[in-house]
Amino acid sequence: MEQILNIYYENNAKKLHEMVNKILLKFGGLSDKDIDDFYSLANEVFVDAMKRYDKKQSFDGFLYSCLSNKIKTEITRRNRNKRRIDRLSISIDTPLSEEENVTLGDTIADCFDMEKEVFGEKEDSYSNKMILYLNRLSKIQKEILKLVIAGFSPHEIQNELHISEKEYSEENRAIHSYRNVSILF
Repeated sequence: MEQILNIYYENNAKKLHEMVNKILLKFGGLSDKDIDDFYSLANEVFVDAMKRYDKKQSFDGFLYSCLSNKIKTEITRRNRNKRRIDRLSISIDTPLSEEENVTLGDTIADCFDMEKEVFGEKEDSYSNKMILYLNRLSKIQKEILKLVIAGFSPHEIQNELHISEKEYSEENRAIHSYRNVSILF
């Protein structure tokens, strides 16, 4: 047994790492941290395999089988946890109620006020980024921004511009979309 231990752990556990790498190659997409985790797991499996080895087959084959099973089980467990987390996540665009056009993202505290950023200064003093942002917006979207900065409520804006709640919602979403707003950052 000492001879097996020496073979697998000489040169900083090179042979054990090579065996783990061969198994992990089938899965791909693993970070260096994940690979280090699997090397640590391989050490535990190696100790367990040494205890259970009955010399009916080669140790290499027995260890490979043990490592392969343990690594597959661990990857399955990690993927299951990721799926569980994904099922619990919700979109930032999730409406909070059916009556109002308020999304979860609208309730997140933020010191950035896009409307004030856009209309807080005179147009001739706008930065290049602001001009690019404004050029991305339609005429109706610019009108909505002006009314919001003037303190109008969503319902008042809909009445003033003669648009439906759905149209207002779509235009407001476009105004605040990451694609449009990202140019300001």
